[in-house]
Amino acid sequence: MVKRPILALIHILESFTEWTGKLISWLTLFIVLVVVAVLVLRNIFGFSAIPLQESVTYMHGIVFMLGAAYTLKHHDHVRVDVFYHRFSHRTKALVDMVGFLVLLLPVCIFLIVYSLDYVIFNWKIKEGSSQPGGLPYLYLLKTILLALPITLIIQGIAQFLHNLAYLLGWKALPHGAEEDTEAAPQLTDDKELHHG
Repeated sequence: MVKRPILALIHILESFTEWTGKLISWLTLFIVLVVVAVLVLRNIFGFSAIPLQESVTYMHGIVFMLGAAYTLKHHDHVRVDVFYHRFSHRTKALVDMVGFLVLLLPVCIFLIVYSLDYVIFNWKIKEGSSQPGGLPYLYLLKTILLALPITLIIQGIAQFLHNLAYLLGWKALPHGAEEDTEAAPQLTDDKELHHG
């Protein structure tokens, strides 16, 4: 009775993270194009485009802050892995679940609580650029301080539920094990090449 809604929720949450991550990744292309445009305008035409320069900062902040959940989903974050890679799938699932509850969730809640008043204040005063002619939307950029922990919580819940579903026998593998099993045949082939 509970299985189907939980599996559906996992799919919705992970799809949201995947979709937003891929959408945000396009900003890296725009960052490069805008930086080139700024350099051309400044060095060839002697024109300083402050709004373009500031837009690079905005896009850079969006990519890193909102791309964090996508990075978490694909296990591409920095991890000091001394023991974890040797654990069984079951132990990895338990470690990840405890890590979400004890580390990720409290830190994200702290970020929300600590940033909320700051973001609200910036919205009230509609803070803009300190540069003349700069972008008047600094308050929007500072809203990312809330979006970062919210997107991380969304992905953390998805991973927690995915691992719970694995432990309950509803999923064949825990979260992230798909990448492990895809990489495993390559490691086996490499070992065979070195020994054979």
